[in-house]
Amino acid sequence: MMRRRATRRPRRAPVASECTRSQPPRRGDRPVPLPAVSSPWLDDQQQRTWRAWLAVTELLPRTLDAQLQHDAGLTHAAYVVLAMLSEAPDRSRRMSDLARTANQSQSRLSHTVARLEERGWVRRERATEDRRGNLAVLTDAGWEVVTRVAPGHVRAVKEGLFEALSPAQTEALEDALTAVLERLDPDHTLRVPEVG
Repeated sequence: MMRRRATRRPRRAPVASECTRSQPPRRGDRPVPLPAVSSPWLDDQQQRTWRAWLAVTELLPRTLDAQLQHDAGLTHAAYVVLAMLSEAPDRSRRMSDLARTANQSQSRLSHTVARLEERGWVRRERATEDRRGNLAVLTDAGWEVVTRVAPGHVRAVKEGLFEALSPAQTEALEDALTAVLERLDPDHTLRVPEVG
């Protein structure tokens, strides 16, 4: 009677978030040589920073969404659209400009504005200058929502972020995020305009 050869299950390939300079990917008991053209793995400090960043970008929006859902049945993305319109002259922006300032794609913004239109908080109209672009306009009812919800939103931002930081840490965080923004958006066409 012939013995069946045991089949070995293939090992799962390591992902970048699991590997650092001090812990290269391994095959069995032997390190796997990395291709010379690949970027270095994150070092320990970078790994801790990256994972903390991933956790914060997951948990903080969730906290803000919970507050906005409780106070007005709004998502954070929808609130940002209302806030950007409330800060604009005549409480209106071109849809293309609003997508940029709200950090949303055109298609996502279109869905967000459609939901806000259903609630009577935003309306769309043709731009008067060239009759080609569309404007999103904050209605009086939408303005009332922003003014009612904004104080609770500000409290949530302070509690979720700034109360955990000293003034020096807040300044360092601003410097770090600004440096990343300059790398990602060097011509300043994608980011929300600075206030003041």
